[in-house]
Amino acid sequence: MKNSKNSLRIGIAVAIIVGTIGWLAYSGYGSSKSYYVTIAELGGMGNKAYTSNLRVEGFVQPGSIEQDGPHVTFVLNEFESHSAKASSGRLLKVVYKGSEPPPDTFKDDAQALAMGTYGHDGVFHATELQAKCASKYAPGQPGAAPQNPRAANTPAPRPGGMASAN
Repeated sequence: MKNSKNSLRIGIAVAIIVGTIGWLAYSGYGSSKSYYVTIAELGGMGNKAYTSNLRVEGFVQPGSIEQDGPHVTFVLNEFESHSAKASSGRLLKVVYKGSEPPPDTFKDDAQALAMGTYGHDGVFHATELQAKCASKYAPGQPGAAPQNPRAANTPAPRPGGMASAN
């Protein structure tokens, strides 16, 4: 009789531990999922937009960046401002409140990816921000001479890796 009572207690304890681990794994998986959406798709998501972790990509609207320390407010445009479609692009106000300041490449017309949640106020509340400078990597104009990436006053390196001081 005593053995069956101890076996029952151990069985219940194991079930509670396994159940707790399963619940933590399931809830952690669900909270780490994020949906990649365009600004246009965000408007058509309905109530799901307010309850999901999202990633939204667009181009930083020129003149919209307002920075206060590591916190930034800006507007994402669906299309780059140099594009003919830019005037018809959808806009999304983004408030970034992350633990780190925005990257150095975060500037006007930069392509940006904001990760966070969409609020009922129509503002995207980002906790992570990534940006790349599209103009830096843009292809050259047809027929134009290739640009030298070195500064004009920087001498070319000599064999062996040392630059000449002459």
